[in-house]
Amino acid sequence: MNGRSEKPKLAMYWASSCGGCEVSLLNIGEKILDVDRTYEIVFFPCLTDFKHEDVRGYPDGYIDLCLFNGAIRSSENEEMARLLRRKSRVLVAFGSCAHEGCVPALANLTSAEEIMDAVYRRSPATVNRQAILPGRLTRVPEGELELPAFFDTVQTLDQVERVDFYVPGCPPESPQVWGVLELLTAVFLDGAALPAPGSVIGANPAALCEECPLERRSRPVQRFYRPYEITPDTSTCLLEQGLVCLGPVTRGGCGALCPRTAMGCRGCYGPPDGVEDQGARMTAALAAATDAGSPQTGERALKEKVKETMGTVVDPAGTFYRFSMGHSLLKRARLRRDTGGKREKE
Repeated sequence: MNGRSEKPKLAMYWASSCGGCEVSLLNIGEKILDVDRTYEIVFFPCLTDFKHEDVRGYPDGYIDLCLFNGAIRSSENEEMARLLRRKSRVLVAFGSCAHEGCVPALANLTSAEEIMDAVYRRSPATVNRQAILPGRLTRVPEGELELPAFFDTVQTLDQVERVDFYVPGCPPESPQVWGVLELLTAVFLDGAALPAPGSVIGANPAALCEECPLERRSRPVQRFYRPYEITPDTSTCLLEQGLVCLGPVTRGGCGALCPRTAMGCRGCYGPPDGVEDQGARMTAALAAATDAGSPQTGERALKEKVKETMGTVVDPAGTFYRFSMGHSLLKRARLRRDTGGKREKE
């Protein structure tokens, strides 16, 4: 990737996600004009009228940089991940959904069958008297319509295809987005060296607590609260006040935006270096922060006190794995089929 005269070619694709990653790119403000001057956009369905056939017609390796956001929820997502990997020199898992699975991967706590049933049969807002579910193939007078397959398990991008780099965040903060573009533009135009394959770029290797201004006072926690239940002290560590904050197990880089506004970090930048499972490490961190009594407290009483305090955490799975379920050690709930044909969690 030495110096070159022509513009490098840029693509951005939206798989299973909310669209916030596209907004984060646009939020770089007037620098978007620099992106336009520097890159030739060859695929960006959110902004321009490109078709899948356009990408299929490109030579392999034609796209210099592809920012792929969104988890792999369907056969269409998987097909596009494989296609864009083949057509791209640098494939970036852009944002939490592609990086860690994010909120879409919480669907792994249930099954595709149960999701369809809840949405199309049991939702209070749904009128579906015949209890019809979407079918893969539907015949109409004009021909046959085909829907993508809805997978039972949501996957991250690197569980489907090789990824060169990761940009975390839900969405990535715009200053980090611009930093990533500057870094990779220097590679394409000036021959700068690429970061090590598999690197997380646009973020810090250390935990968010390192950039959080709130003061830690080693205060043990008696119980945990939901945000509406207390008015926190805006100068003191939120975790020590009993508000769940995933700062100790989340990669820095956003500037601790949520804790600065008295909202606990939700973990969207994923785990820092050295943490394999964000949720498991946070469970341990909360248990260590609880007030379990004096050194003379018996082991049984100690376990009961920790259990009681941890019981005040509402929705542990959704809290500790909101952004990282897809890449966690759990990955999904184990499901079994009972004699009635319904899937149940073990």
